[in-house]
Amino acid sequence: MTAVLAPVAGTAVGLTAVPDPVFSEGLVGPGAAIDPVRRPGRVVSPIAGRIHKLHPHAFVVVGDDGRGILVHLGIDTVQLRGEGFELLAAEGDRVSAGQPVVAWNPAGIEAGGRSPVCPVVALDAFAEAVTEIADGVVDAGDELFRWA
Repeated sequence: MTAVLAPVAGTAVGLTAVPDPVFSEGLVGPGAAIDPVRRPGRVVSPIAGRIHKLHPHAFVVVGDDGRGILVHLGIDTVQLRGEGFELLAAEGDRVSAGQPVVAWNPAGIEAGGRSPVCPVVALDAFAEAVTEIADGVVDAGDELFRWA
């Protein structure tokens, strides 16, 4: 069982609330999303492991058990080409759960006409393997869901 932590503070919502069918239809995998508080902050690693992929707007952390978690910061934020994001770690780094990886400002994302909602996805997981999904207000570092 892997406890997956909320990478940002905000309101936990289902993936169906994400305004992108790739996430809302579960094409990437099961998980949850967070509608973040609209203030600058740090995005933390949802699990302990190694940063497998790191882009300013998204990253994947793979745990020692081989399970990967994708954190995507906002929708269509790849178009920003890193503007508004600050990397606090590097691809290949070993991170602990709750360690800051990226700094960003969700209000700035929203002001630019994009959704700041953050999908958190269990990669290569079956939908029924993701349980105990949080609902409502979460702080960064709170448990978001469990991956059985």
